[in-house]
Amino acid sequence: MNRYLPVARQHFLSALASTSVVVKTISVVVVLLYLLSWAINTPYVLGVTPGYLFPPNFWVWTLVTHGVVEQHVWGVAASVGTVMACGRLLEPLWGALELLIFFTVVNVSAGLFAGLSYLFTYMATFDLDYLFAVQVNGVAGFLGGVLVALKQTMGDTTVLRVPQVRLKAAPALVLLLLALLRLSGLLDSSAPLAAYSYGALSGWVYLRFYQRHSRGRGDMSDHFAFASFFPEALQPAVGLLAGLIHSVLVKIKVCRKMVKRYDVGAPSSITISLPGTDPQDAERRRQLALKALNERLKKVEDQSAWPSMDDEEDDDEDEVRTDLQPLLSAGREPTSSTPRIGGGSVPASSSSASLSGGAASSGPVQHSESSIISFEDAPSRS
Repeated sequence: MNRYLPVARQHFLSALASTSVVVKTISVVVVLLYLLSWAINTPYVLGVTPGYLFPPNFWVWTLVTHGVVEQHVWGVAASVGTVMACGRLLEPLWGALELLIFFTVVNVSAGLFAGLSYLFTYMATFDLDYLFAVQVNGVAGFLGGVLVALKQTMGDTTVLRVPQVRLKAAPALVLLLLALLRLSGLLDSSAPLAAYSYGALSGWVYLRFYQRHSRGRGDMSDHFAFASFFPEALQPAVGLLAGLIHSVLVKIKVCRKMVKRYDVGAPSSITISLPGTDPQDAERRRQLALKALNERLKKVEDQSAWPSMDDEEDDDEDEVRTDLQPLLSAGREPTSSTPRIGGGSVPASSSSASLSGGAASSGPVQHSESSIISFEDAPSRS
């Protein structure tokens, strides 16, 4: 274990050095507030307490500071890791300023709606613990918003191979995990579950309707609809309910209506452009699809290695030559060059026959030679 710590430290420092000032500042603030928590109760002063958030106390600064307050080491690691992931994956697409805006919007919304939920719960039960015993702090709210943003930008990325889990299912799976931990008693408070839920919801609303892009605002694509966060069996019902709520919000001027623009003057066919779709995101998705396709084709080529046609032709020629070799070796092996006798060129078998005095030996050997190679003796000259 000790030999992996220097490597992990080196990777962490290199990743931190390549991030922007926003990511570094948030990470340093999280660590400093954790060290300060050893001396004072930072969750009480900087975390969201529903009873102190609303009048007459009105501790509004806690809506900004509760997202960077941690009480445990694993909370600090999760917070810094989440911010670092944003710096590596989201900041190149958005920019440092947009990342800071997203961080502020998600944390403020998560703290505000979580406080309102506990306030309404107190009004229904008259239990003061929901006002003063609950403290909302930590990275849970921002983590929900980050997972929603990653679903929008790189939802088809595989997180686990066995079982196969894609990044677009991560927001729902983390919500289910927090709910199970709360029901089993491993979480002593429901504040992380409430903060994560409202952080994911506020992050989706901001990215869906309000985030500024080069071609408008928001992202009205079908793969980022609210129903896409649920299983396929529940998507029709959730889509119908979400459509009704969206229509009501459009009528009261909270959300903008989705507008389709038709470019009739285009040189080719009619082009349809939706406001909020970023060409950089489309190009990035296309590159990911091409990469996945190339990997699949490479696997198929490795599994089925076809023989070369040239190798087959060479093998056929070798077989033909080995078949002809016994036929030529039945008699005497001919040579390419023969001595000239009387100015004529005769084969080696003819010269050997003339050297023996011209006597034709009767027997099967001569018969076999003549059956293979036929020739005419040149006329002898004195």
